[in-house]
Amino acid sequence: MGCFECCIKCLGGVPYASLVATILCFSGVALFCGCGHVALTGTVSILEQHFSTNSSDHALLSEVIQLMQYVIYGIASFFFLYGIILLAEGFYTTSAVKELHGEFKTTACGRCISGMFVFLTYVLGVSWLGVFGFSAVPVFMFYNIWSTCEVIKSLQTNMTVSGDQICVDVRQYGIIPWNAVPGRACGPILENICNTNEFYMSYHLFIVACAGAGATVIALLIYMMATTYNYAVLKFKSREDCCTKF
Repeated sequence: MGCFECCIKCLGGVPYASLVATILCFSGVALFCGCGHVALTGTVSILEQHFSTNSSDHALLSEVIQLMQYVIYGIASFFFLYGIILLAEGFYTTSAVKELHGEFKTTACGRCISGMFVFLTYVLGVSWLGVFGFSAVPVFMFYNIWSTCEVIKSLQTNMTVSGDQICVDVRQYGIIPWNAVPGRACGPILENICNTNEFYMSYHLFIVACAGAGATVIALLIYMMATTYNYAVLKFKSREDCCTKF
């Protein structure tokens, strides 16, 4: 067998679905964790400077955001390790194992571990759907503020109605208490907030973080299909000396 035929044979045993899911998962988690971390920091800065001048009013929110940033570190580390494990499991259950190491045998312990990966991947997939929905909340909030600023700009351009009475009250979102001062911004003050670098960066970073969470959901769905297929083949067709190429 020549070098070209050997390479083709090895490529035939690559778990392409698991490989694509791993790349997509790493990219999505990196975007979610990196952009989310910076966006949360920018959000705290906006609140402290424009909506809650008293530090005691947003002390709890600052602690929660700091805790969320630590959780982001844990999520990034966990998915980096879990993605590598699933990719290795995908390689292990391909035909390349049979070709390189002789007869392909499975044990009850091996099938149990494969089944555990199926269960854990399903749990992570459902959980990450919640994370994806949660990551869309700050995007919705920032979009409302941005759209209000656009309304103020259009009113000033048309010279029809003054925009001083158009306000955004962040207290209605529940992130700061109702006794926070000033709690809201109106007219030109709100427009200036939308023009700051903190607002611009935080808004777009939250959008990217939400997209990263969506990419991670897609990656976990691919992992679900791959691990389920691998487990089914190991359980029901191992006696026939069959193995998976998924």
